[in-house]
This record gives sequence, C-alpha cells and structure tokens, in this order.
Amino acid sequence: MVLFLKPRALSRAKRAATARLAPGLRLYAIGDIHGRLDLLIELSEKLRNDLRERPAENPLVVLLGDYIDRGPESAGVIDWILAAGLPASYVALRGNHEETLLNFLDDEEVLEDWRRFGGLETLVSYGIDVKDVMRGKGYADAQSALRERLPSEHRRFYEETKLCWSSGDYFFCHAGVRSHVPLAQQDERDLLWIREEFNDFSGAFEKIIVHGHTPVSAPEVHANRINVDTGAYSTDILTCVVLEGEERRFIST
Repeated sequence: MVLFLKPRALSRAKRAATARLAPGLRLYAIGDIHGRLDLLIELSEKLRNDLRERPAENPLVVLLGDYIDRGPESAGVIDWILAAGLPASYVALRGNHEETLLNFLDDEEVLEDWRRFGGLETLVSYGIDVKDVMRGKGYADAQSALRERLPSEHRRFYEETKLCWSSGDYFFCHAGVRSHVPLAQQDERDLLWIREEFNDFSGAFEKIIVHGHTPVSAPEVHANRINVDTGAYSTDILTCVVLEGEERRFIST
C-alpha cells in the first residue's frame, strides 16, 4: 500500500528519521522483561561488554516497564535492579503490569483479571500460595499476603516508576501514545495500555516513540516509533535498543 502524507507530516517524518541525542549520551532502552531474571542478567553482561569495547561518556539505561508477571522471577528482577545489577544508572518506566500490581494492593478484585495475565507468577515469586486463587477464590488473603511479603523497597520502586521520559528527539513510554495529542498531554492509560490505535498510526509524532508492550518477533523500527518488546518470557529474547547521537543499534540475548 502506498502511503501519502501531507507535506507537513512528510517533513516531520524526515526529521524524525535523523533523530539524535545530546553529545556524550548513550541510552540503552530495554524492552519488557516479564520475570526473566536470567535474560536480564545475560543482557546486562552484554551491555557491560559494549561499554568496555565502546566507552561512553554518559551511559544510561531506560527500562520500558513490565518487569513482572508471566516469567518465573518477578521479585528477583526487582532485586537485581535495586542491587545495582545494571551496567549504568537507570530510569525505570511503569508498565501496565506494574500498574495492575499497585491497583491490586488497593482492590482485591483486581486479581480476577490479573491472575489471567501473569499475576499468579508474580505472587508465587513473593512466596504466596496461589492454589485458591487459581480456583477464583481467596483474593483477599492473597492481597493481605502480598502486602505483608512485598519488601518496602520493592513497593517504593513500583510507586516511583515514571509514566514516560524524554531525551533529545526520543520519547520513551511503555505502550505508546495517542496520535494528535501533544506528548506532554498524553493520558496515563494510553501510555500504559494503548495498542492498535498507536501501532497502526503511520504519521509523525513530535518525537520518535520508543516503547514495548506489543510483542514482536524482532525489534521494529518505523519512521515514527521503535518497538523493543521481543516477548522475552516466551522467546528467550530480551532486546535493547542502543541510541547515541544519530546512531541506533540493537543488543539482544
């Protein structure tokens, strides 16, 4: 299909293709981890090797959210991040799965949905028995157990995650953004949950959007966005896009 853009939009798309960061800054943006501590450790070592081979003046890791659920070691992933396991300082963004955990701490009924898309694995990683939850029971007990077993530093980490972050010509969020809405005015739910409306939009945004949330078989680079969610929990592939100046490259497990 041939796509015709209005002259202004085409001009913006061309500028986006040459997006850049400030001199000296190198960003490592990591996609959805989903409880795969093994892959996070492996990728972190690859990033350390990259920094040894190509030293950077100011490296920074951007975590795009969804640290938990689905994979077996959600709690371990947070422990690793908090224990300075990453090869550089980091910015941690919130994913829809972290948002769901936080909502569950306030509302036990959230577990009715959460247990169907990864919540059971997260509860188990915190040492919580989920036999009743698997049968649609014991939500209040599971909530009480998580409140008791969740380390205060883990809860603080979840609560302090950012909805979005920006640097240079790039805008980072978990899921995506809504077109025709300024980036500074994006709705929280869209930043965490949007999918088709964002992925199907081929026009230009104010900046290149770097995101995860929608698993793809290989990282996608479009004129207006970069998707680095390669479905780590099921594919064994955790992906990072490296951004420096006008350069883009990828490092994966």
